[in-house]
Amino acid sequence: MVKLTLEKLNKIKEDNLLSVNFEDKKYILICGGTGCHATGSIELKDVLTQEIALKNLDDEVKIIETGCNGFCAVGPLISIQPGAFFYQKVSAEDIPEIIETHIINGELVEKLLYEDPITKEKIASQNDIPFFANQMLIALRNKGRINPEDINQYIATDGYLGASKALFEMTPEQIVEEIKTSGLRGRGGAGFPTGIKWEFARKSAGEIKYVLCNADEGDPGAFMDRSILEADPHAVLEGMIIAAKSINSHKGYIYCRTEYPLAIKRLTIAINQAREYGLLGDNILGSNFSFDVEIYQGAGAFVCGEETALMRSIEGKRGMPRTRPPFPAHKGLWEKPTILNNVETLANISQIIINRGDWYADIGTETSKGTKVFALSGDINNIGLVEVPMGTTLKTLIYEVGGGIPNKKKFKAVQLGGPSGGCIPEHLLDTPVDYEAIAKVGAIVGSGGLIVMNENTCMVDMARFFMEFIQDESCGKCSPCREGTKRLLEILERICEGKGEPEDIDNLENLASVISKASLCGLGQTAANPVLSTLRYFKEEYIAHIYYKKCPAKRCAALLDFVIDPLLCQKCGLCFKACPSDAIEWQKKEPAKINKDICVKCLSCFKVCKFNAIL
Repeated sequence: MVKLTLEKLNKIKEDNLLSVNFEDKKYILICGGTGCHATGSIELKDVLTQEIALKNLDDEVKIIETGCNGFCAVGPLISIQPGAFFYQKVSAEDIPEIIETHIINGELVEKLLYEDPITKEKIASQNDIPFFANQMLIALRNKGRINPEDINQYIATDGYLGASKALFEMTPEQIVEEIKTSGLRGRGGAGFPTGIKWEFARKSAGEIKYVLCNADEGDPGAFMDRSILEADPHAVLEGMIIAAKSINSHKGYIYCRTEYPLAIKRLTIAINQAREYGLLGDNILGSNFSFDVEIYQGAGAFVCGEETALMRSIEGKRGMPRTRPPFPAHKGLWEKPTILNNVETLANISQIIINRGDWYADIGTETSKGTKVFALSGDINNIGLVEVPMGTTLKTLIYEVGGGIPNKKKFKAVQLGGPSGGCIPEHLLDTPVDYEAIAKVGAIVGSGGLIVMNENTCMVDMARFFMEFIQDESCGKCSPCREGTKRLLEILERICEGKGEPEDIDNLENLASVISKASLCGLGQTAANPVLSTLRYFKEEYIAHIYYKKCPAKRCAALLDFVIDPLLCQKCGLCFKACPSDAIEWQKKEPAKINKDICVKCLSCFKVCKFNAIL
């Protein structure tokens, strides 16, 4: 077992600098996140290894499987360094050409270059692709850059420098003050000031205290924490060490949902490596401070993202929130003072300690400092993981970073903050990503899930979808959430089935108000946000469903006639090809027809028709 001192830590950094700066040879970086694994990157690595050996290039080229690169929409992807050359949607069949053309001959493989969806320009360097160029990386600083299973590469990127500074140069009070100066707020949803939370726990009496990392991440469309753990697990461990020193804690838990096997695997490797180097355990780096971390796997309950429910789960009890006060900083895990931060929050900590709190506070807005990680998904060209300064507008996120809406469709709304958030319409896209500004328009920043919806989205059905999720995930402890969300869902289902009644709108608003005011925990208190925000900005769609029995977006099957207007039909046959039940009759140069006797109302024809010919 190799126990590191500060001197040995610095020696490892120096020995590995060339490899992380890509100065000693050529490097082929393969995205090894869950998304790229699912689309074939594991096979790419095997074929690359074979091809490099075949060409006798082992001494000149090194392959590194990184964590998530972030640009999920174009995987599998590879980057070649130096030069940040970027190839997208790479298949195993492309590997010989990449080796021969790029590595040996120094020429670009044009067909694999990224093409801007608007300008159609081919872009060779990752740094010039708008998706990457408009980002500012702090929490994601090592994404797609290092091997997450190699602690030496992390150390070479100033890894554990923040922890060593906190351990040897700072008192707990100074650490807390630095975090307070930074203005960092919790990135898990509520946005509570991190430094104040730590200060409460530091001042709490007791010899036993705990540091918890919330990696439960249950929002639909959210994959920020998973990707950070897959790409840079040591950043989270280092943040926990610094947090532990600030409150004098000697034990930590990472609560990670068991559906994240790759994140858990890489976390386990990172913890074992850190222990071997003496960065976890007794007398870290030769100091007199000891701290160790354990992974606790959750079963995937959405409510266990709430801090007190998470703590009950670790204790072996049913994951249900408890009343507050007392707050966890005074009585948390096993009734001991506890601080809990999510993955993204902890990934920022070491950089704040290294660069000082005022450096971080200079980024962002007056009340929302630093950067924020978002998972872009839905009807958007550039699906993926991004990090931008707080204060960036939603329009910039969606159109410049996200590349806009595919298939020439119109933007309709963006759901921000997951099931606890709200839908923001087009006329509010200049709203900055700021905790207070987002709250004013009826949503929350939340953990960073951002789902974009185009003109074909039914906002009533979208509210129904989120309410179905929330009702299913309610822990059932308090009746406003348990019963109230069920009643909301029943009303929304009736409206989508064409059975809505005029009083339903008032009933939705009244029920939502009661749920938000009377529920026990934050999840219940925000459960009605999708209903309230869609009523606020898209009430005309509720009216159309209830009074006219029509779905303007043509997504609620019970409100559609499933007939084709022969005057609008362009005789293209797309609906005929898409129908899974052979219910569409069509011949070339003739309008299509739907046989209602065998139509299963799956909406496949509506999704492919470009001319709104189906009614």
